[in-house]
Amino acid sequence: MAKSGKLAFWRMETLAVTTLGYALYYLIRKNLSIAMPLLGEIGVSKIQLGAFLTAGGIVYGAGRFLNGIVADRNSARGVMAAGLFACAALNVAFAFSDSIAGIAGVPLAWAMGMAWVLNQYFQGMGVGPCIKTLPKWFAPEELSTKQSIWNLSHSIGAGAVFALCGWFLIPVFHSWRLCFIVPAAISALGAVAILFLFKNDPSEVPGLECARQAGAAPQTGARDAAYGAYIARHVFANPRIWTIAIGDFFVYTVRFAALDWGIVLLTESKGLSLAAATALVFAFEIAGGNLGMIFAGWATDRFFGGRAHRTSAIAMAGAAGAIAAFHFVPATAPALLKLLPFMAIGFFIYAPQALLGVATTQQATPRAAGVAGGFVGIFSYASTILSGIGLGAIAARWGWNGAVAVMFAAALAGGIVLLTIWNAGARADPADR
Repeated sequence: MAKSGKLAFWRMETLAVTTLGYALYYLIRKNLSIAMPLLGEIGVSKIQLGAFLTAGGIVYGAGRFLNGIVADRNSARGVMAAGLFACAALNVAFAFSDSIAGIAGVPLAWAMGMAWVLNQYFQGMGVGPCIKTLPKWFAPEELSTKQSIWNLSHSIGAGAVFALCGWFLIPVFHSWRLCFIVPAAISALGAVAILFLFKNDPSEVPGLECARQAGAAPQTGARDAAYGAYIARHVFANPRIWTIAIGDFFVYTVRFAALDWGIVLLTESKGLSLAAATALVFAFEIAGGNLGMIFAGWATDRFFGGRAHRTSAIAMAGAAGAIAAFHFVPATAPALLKLLPFMAIGFFIYAPQALLGVATTQQATPRAAGVAGGFVGIFSYASTILSGIGLGAIAARWGWNGAVAVMFAAALAGGIVLLTIWNAGARADPADR
């Protein structure tokens, strides 16, 4: 195999391994929502389940940041595999949490909650290794397309666990435990595969030692004395990273509002049945979201020279327009007229959801990508304060018109924030790299 062909093969192998590897994280992250109805049968209340989700979201945001530091200073392969092993073990612990609670003499909700919150912390070990590794294999002018493909891992993992548990394990066995044990076993096997298949950079493949991508900084060791100063300069003192983080707060506000409140919003304000509303939310993420990510990645590389923040700003304006169009569709309109604008919201909002990760790597440099991604992630998941309890309070006080107005304002605000860095390049300034 010629060297160019060998490099092309390992690039695609790396993209496949990182995509499927992160999908396995979702396989043991989104299973709780499917098992919730059965957990009520063993005495876990909706308030307790809500507390699991809230605490888990906060811990996940912190875990992404802290584990981003770990990923930047260690082998991405080792961090990703270790995190997946830990999450698999904690899923098994969750499955047997009633037995653990009896042995430890603690309430069932405490045992379950601790297992789930710890799982969310180690879930934060999945993103950093991927966003650190991809820039070492793909040049800046193609990174947006490739990272958008990687971002499909979210839907692959979520869709797989919904199918596995929702269409097989629960209907056939009526067992909430299997929703945690079986995905955990699959993910543990995947962690073993990552140890053998994941390559940190081209230098780990014989014959590609000199094929490291231009612009990808050498991997730093844990003993790099200048590491702290480098991170402080390129992340915490970098105004572009702060701008991206604030923009991502608004991106995730709209995304979580549509996902978490979508079914209630559609049934109560648009007169849809539960089945029809579920289909619209599915179309929002799977059809609209995936198409939006792929198209936005291609458009970024094709028309904006890899400047992911520019595509993201335009997409936020598109999301605001789609939200407005959805709002003005009457409840008496055919279901298709409700589907199209709601799916369009997903098409536009998933573009910056994918591309702001690229923009973060571009502006922080690949060397600081893990920490920068974790820092931005704190803002992303802080959005649940507004999209969760905040939107619920607004809907209760002013109805769904008020909630949709907040979504529209968030999309508009996100676009305006990102416009302030429109002139930023596709990479950090040469002096900063």
